[in-house]
Amino acid sequence: MSAVWRASRAAVRRRRLQTSVIGVVVLVSSMALVVALGLLDVASGPFDRLFGQARGAHVVATFDAAKVSGAELARTAHRSGSGVRASAGPFPEAVVDMPQNAASEMPGVGPGPLTVVGRAKPGGPVDRLDLFAGHWATGRDQIVLALPDAPGMGEGPHSPIGKTIQLPGLAPMTVVGLASGVSGTAQAWVSPQQIAALHPTTYQMLYRFEQAATARQITADTAAVTAGLPSGSLVAHQSYLTLKAQVAAAPNAFVPFLMAFGILGLLVAVLIVGNVVSGAVVSGFRHIGVLKSLGFTPNQVVAVYLVMVCVPATAGAAIGTVLGGVVARPLLHQVFQGADLAAVNVTPTIGSWVYATTALGMPAVVLLAALIPALRAHRLSAARAISAGSAPSGGRGLVVQRWLSGVRLPRPVTLGLGLPFARPGRALLTVSAVLLGVATVTLATGLSATMVSYGDAVEAAGRAQVIVARGETRFGQTASRHGDAATQALLRELPHAADVSAVGYADVRLLGQSEDVSIQGERGGRSALQDDLARGRWMRGPGEAVASGRFLAKHGLRLGDSFALGAAGARQERVTLVGEVMSGPADWMRADWTTVTALAPGAQADQYWVRLAPGSDADAYMKAVRAADPGLYPSVKTSVNAGAVTVIGSASVLTLMLSLVAAMGVFNTVMLSARERRRDLGMLKSIGMTPRQVTVMMVVSMAGLGLLGGILGLPLGVAAYRVVVRTTEHSAHLAFPARMLDVWHPGSLALPVLAGVAIAALGAVIPARTAARQTIARVLHTE
Repeated sequence: MSAVWRASRAAVRRRRLQTSVIGVVVLVSSMALVVALGLLDVASGPFDRLFGQARGAHVVATFDAAKVSGAELARTAHRSGSGVRASAGPFPEAVVDMPQNAASEMPGVGPGPLTVVGRAKPGGPVDRLDLFAGHWATGRDQIVLALPDAPGMGEGPHSPIGKTIQLPGLAPMTVVGLASGVSGTAQAWVSPQQIAALHPTTYQMLYRFEQAATARQITADTAAVTAGLPSGSLVAHQSYLTLKAQVAAAPNAFVPFLMAFGILGLLVAVLIVGNVVSGAVVSGFRHIGVLKSLGFTPNQVVAVYLVMVCVPATAGAAIGTVLGGVVARPLLHQVFQGADLAAVNVTPTIGSWVYATTALGMPAVVLLAALIPALRAHRLSAARAISAGSAPSGGRGLVVQRWLSGVRLPRPVTLGLGLPFARPGRALLTVSAVLLGVATVTLATGLSATMVSYGDAVEAAGRAQVIVARGETRFGQTASRHGDAATQALLRELPHAADVSAVGYADVRLLGQSEDVSIQGERGGRSALQDDLARGRWMRGPGEAVASGRFLAKHGLRLGDSFALGAAGARQERVTLVGEVMSGPADWMRADWTTVTALAPGAQADQYWVRLAPGSDADAYMKAVRAADPGLYPSVKTSVNAGAVTVIGSASVLTLMLSLVAAMGVFNTVMLSARERRRDLGMLKSIGMTPRQVTVMMVVSMAGLGLLGGILGLPLGVAAYRVVVRTTEHSAHLAFPARMLDVWHPGSLALPVLAGVAIAALGAVIPARTAARQTIARVLHTE
């Protein structure tokens, strides 16, 4: 083994160029793989881990207390064939109205409906709450709030601990504790004695089942456990799968395209490493013969070449893994901004298995890629290896060259086009590397076009240039002198205003669910946001609503479904989902202004979306607004979507890296060809070929392969784009309308094909110029 190691080290030092190519290729591929696997791990890991530790509820079921008793619900957990592993409840549940003045003194608690559950303790067989501050509510007039465990929340001047909440018709209640849970069962808890004063109308049951891995199993389990109960007693039920999807929705928007780049990077690494080792074997025939004549066995010769590859591959994988972890941190921070991880008290971190898989797996893949060409060295006898010439034999290459000599093209061009046929295997590997590089460019081009269109649509770019808010004294602002309707009329009358939409919000609750949802209403003018409609149609009147895919997934709804919304004062309104918008929070929907005022009669618009006439100055309009009423606060509408920017930026960087890696494969191919053809190049120069013609000949030899790779890589990139987009829609609960997927036109299709030529030419120009500068005397001396 010592002889093998010494020979391998010598080969590494002698073939520094090939060693560097392998190391850089593996480094870049390892970085992409760490980012992709890390994001995939973080997207699912935190919720699963916390859900198991907290014994989260597979189903949170809400029952009508007027139709079923607590004793009947308790018996459902022991029903034969129900598949219940554990249960908790029934817990009495009430919905009370949190006044604006009470909510303003409670950080993290908003005005509107507040779901309160009567529970004796935070622990239990199901849904073990994390009581991270204070103590549990054990007496009357005590309440525990459901808030995330954020810094300063449990103690300090901004902590709600010790403060009182004055609910309508009730004695003041003191906040004695703060808790969080993975199941989202309530917004506050009180003791069983206290809940009676809140007049509960429903019961809450929490179930864990033996089999609950799929939505079908959850549905079957719920049907089995509620069988035999009075009709209509089950008001609503929520599966833990919707909560898991909600947590993973934001990062899942990035996983598909990062995984696609990771797979492409891995394939490029395998192809280029195979090409490099194959070239090392071919160009090292004499070295192989010398090793065998010195007593090296065929297996030892193979080992020399495998060790020669593994050394830079191991170093590249180690460095790439570390750099991938560094690159992944800011990307994860950007991806998880807005993800609902605060509720489960988790900081996204990449699992150690990702680093171990990349650091150990990439060298293993490289080793397998190198094994086949290295076995060629095993089969060569010493005499054949020593006598083998450095240049390839004739055969197909000469036949193609003779045919091309009759083509009306400059002689350096025809010679260059025929060169790849002398080494068809190497040419095939080079075409494959360029093909994957072009597929990457095509994928990135399509994603960028779609994300630019998506960002413009969801941010209402070009349709609402100015947003005007009315000042409120509770925020330290000057109060507006105009009312709601008067403000909208004023903004319409100002110069250059083409359209003004009034936008207002109300907090409501889906009957049978504990969490509030925000309903947005728009009044007057053309909606500044309806252009982001993806499926269905826009609202045409009262009782109709549109929502995002995340809202539909969280609440288990589909287009055409009707459901009831409840608000303070026992007001209810039934709405029908008629459309799905491209993006939006899971607790937010849009409806007609009449629907909003039916649920909240005193609702007023607090924002005004202003669309200006073409060519108008937004700054001049904002000055006019401030002059008309100092209590109005205009601002320029941003048209930049952070998610779209992240996707475009990440795709561009990864595309650049993989394109450079593919170019390095071409670089290696041209270097090997130039080394093999030293004698031929010298003869060509001796009969009058200039260095520029030699450069053209060698660049053309790769440009032809680049053109072929571009033509073949284009459909692969288009197919990858469609798979990534559809997977993103499904996993992240987004929706892209057909117009955003129509990104391929004759001009845009030509760009990736030309990118293949550019990648090949970029990789070929430096070694071609180096070969062209060699003098005839130096070449003949080398021979």
